[in-house]
Amino acid sequence: MGKADISGKRLIGLSPDGWVKWVTRSSGTVAQVILDSEFQWLSRDSDILIKAYSEEEGEFMSLTELQFRPDTRMPVRIRAYAALAEEKYNVRVYPVVVNIFPPTGNTPIPTRYESSIMGLEARQDYEVINLWEIDAELAFQPELKALLPLATVMKGGANETTLRRAAVRLQQEERSEDLQRLLGIFSSYVLGGNIVDKVLNFATQALLESPWGQDILQQGVEEGRQETRQLIQHLIRCRFGEVPEAVEANLQRLNREQLELFAERLMNVNSLEELMAAFPTGTDN
Repeated sequence: MGKADISGKRLIGLSPDGWVKWVTRSSGTVAQVILDSEFQWLSRDSDILIKAYSEEEGEFMSLTELQFRPDTRMPVRIRAYAALAEEKYNVRVYPVVVNIFPPTGNTPIPTRYESSIMGLEARQDYEVINLWEIDAELAFQPELKALLPLATVMKGGANETTLRRAAVRLQQEERSEDLQRLLGIFSSYVLGGNIVDKVLNFATQALLESPWGQDILQQGVEEGRQETRQLIQHLIRCRFGEVPEAVEANLQRLNREQLELFAERLMNVNSLEELMAAFPTGTDN
């Protein structure tokens, strides 16, 4: 299982029935059970299989992939997972990709798989939901509380008011502290760590130490995004009060693998001197 995957089962498990109604755009669809999405060769904690039923379609599988950012490899992966799920459970599959953050630059967002070889054609359609295009108010509907930790990254949600409202609502859920930490981690990308610390009263280091914090930080590292460097800089400020110019310069030169290694070492240093010594050596970007 890839360590960069976001634990979507924990989120969608808050209200699976509301979730399948939303992703299928069918109020008559009913979630029956969340199923095992682990297959012989493939397993990702960000893939969620829900056995569902509607009078119009009968029994089927709702397959949701939670994606940090749009990935050009997604069509191949969805094709593979949909086929494996259909083979394993012997029912039709309705695949959906939920993109949390927008792509950088002009990166296209694929919406289907297509291939052709020697006259043979293959195609796999799937639904695409971009959270930054979905109104944040939707997250506050009782049947869609799985979206609450993501409210601030949704359309119109990048503000302190939305963060506070989502935090209050999450207090009513089981394992509310974990869910609030997840809210804080995502909010750090759009609001900055200072606002998150003030509203949630969480030390940013505690956010990073949580399992979801590690997953999401690693996801950002693997995406190679500048936001990850900014988040690491904020964590350093929280621990040591400043980010020396030498540290900032070193962060800029790290490649993806080195950023991942440095993020792991950051948890074990106790001084700026140890921090400087923790920087990986080797080839620059």
